[in-house]
Amino acid sequence: MQAYYIKREVGIMPSIRDIEEIASRNDLFRAMCMSPLVTQGVRELEDVFGLIQAVRRFTDFTEDCDPWGEHDFGSLEWYGAKVYWKISYYDQKLEYGSDPLSDKCRRVITIMT
Repeated sequence: MQAYYIKREVGIMPSIRDIEEIASRNDLFRAMCMSPLVTQGVRELEDVFGLIQAVRRFTDFTEDCDPWGEHDFGSLEWYGAKVYWKISYYDQKLEYGSDPLSDKCRRVITIMT
């Protein structure tokens, strides 16, 4: 487990500057959203390309969906279905978790129902 998450586990919160930097990186990554992972449920929805565009443009962050302020999770309604997306942080080989502030962090976005 990375130091970033261990600090959270023991109650040491990242600085406001760190949170803002993570949110900024996540916003940029999400806006590009080049190859999201989508679940079978999402593949069955209408206009999946339009949904991906909606995730790219998402800005409705609230305390409920973004309690840490990192812009790594969101939800929206799409043709009557509740859809969620989540950004996860991995090492370059996608084997282990990574500190979201690391230059070697590889972000993955998953869109799910």
